[in-house]
Amino acid sequence: MPKLLVCQHVAYEILGTLDPLLREGGFRIRYVNFGRDPHARPSLEGYGALVVLGGPMNVDQFEHYPHLDTETRLIHEAIGLGVPVLGICLGAQLIAKALGARVRRNHVKEIGWYDLTLTPHGEDDPVLGHLGGTEKIFQWHGDTFDIPPGAVHLASSPTCPNQAFRYGQNVYGFQFHLEVDEAVVKRWLEVPIHRREIESSNGAIDPDVIREETPRYIGRSLELSERIFGSLIEIFGGRKRFVALPSR
Repeated sequence: MPKLLVCQHVAYEILGTLDPLLREGGFRIRYVNFGRDPHARPSLEGYGALVVLGGPMNVDQFEHYPHLDTETRLIHEAIGLGVPVLGICLGAQLIAKALGARVRRNHVKEIGWYDLTLTPHGEDDPVLGHLGGTEKIFQWHGDTFDIPPGAVHLASSPTCPNQAFRYGQNVYGFQFHLEVDEAVVKRWLEVPIHRREIESSNGAIDPDVIREETPRYIGRSLELSERIFGSLIEIFGGRKRFVALPSR
């Protein structure tokens, strides 16, 4: 049974829809909870893949969150060893940093459902190519990354051009959140730090709009999650899955 290492930063940022797919793919999952132990020093020995989840901190806040430096080094080591890596939101930003790219403030926060469009390279990508052109995908971030040197730009949104990249054949960074289901979205809207973030937008972000839009878009998001993460799990070395995605 292959083993997968997951870097987690806060209790409410979880594998979500990716968890059952990984288990179905035959993976044994180990979490490193940096929220509980910011000085943890995990090793890649014995692990076949690495997933780095999201979190409310920024990649340059290593004085307050020493694990960010640990994770950057871990990602760099994994890439050097050829270990597959997926980074989601903060995780994608940490991959970009490990590869020498700049991580910076986006000109607007994206919180809620936004159009995501594949680049020509994204349309040909074996993982993200399952997206049907432009799709509504859930976002929650204020920072963005430059596409790392040597990486392939896969997706963009109107307010955040750099939404996804692939480095080599088995390293992916997703700024967006395909791992959410309706329950996760509802939970995130009630997290105190998230509520304060929304309130600080001075009305630019309306949580009621997000609550209204989530039932409209979540079904398609779950379909895409199953197909995209399913393809990624095959790259990670999991069991091959056969998924019939309904036509729109």
